[in-house]
Amino acid sequence: MKTDRKQIRDRIHKRIRKRVSGTAERPRLAVHFSGKHVYAQVIDDEAGRTLAAAGTTEDGLVSKPAANIASAVTVGKTVAERLLAKNVDKVVFDRGGAIYHGKVKALADAAREGGLKF
Repeated sequence: MKTDRKQIRDRIHKRIRKRVSGTAERPRLAVHFSGKHVYAQVIDDEAGRTLAAAGTTEDGLVSKPAANIASAVTVGKTVAERLLAKNVDKVVFDRGGAIYHGKVKALADAAREGGLKF
């Protein structure tokens, strides 16, 4: 049976989500990268609510939307600012099945620089 990258990534993501869950004290910072955009949202899984979100689809966040490291840094800093405004500074990082390298690492480091603790 032939498996493609998406199937492998989905399998990894399901395995990660068995262990990673967000609470009110430590919500889950989930990241997603499409071909053109970068998205991050902070989720309280117990209540089923999104506490803060940021993405390159928003007006004025990045000059030219692209799924690159520079956009990931901008989204990471923005989501950290929005979450700190709600008095939450600790999160659990959910890399969404992607390898912790490049864009994923850049977003995580930018969120840490913005004041979030993983």
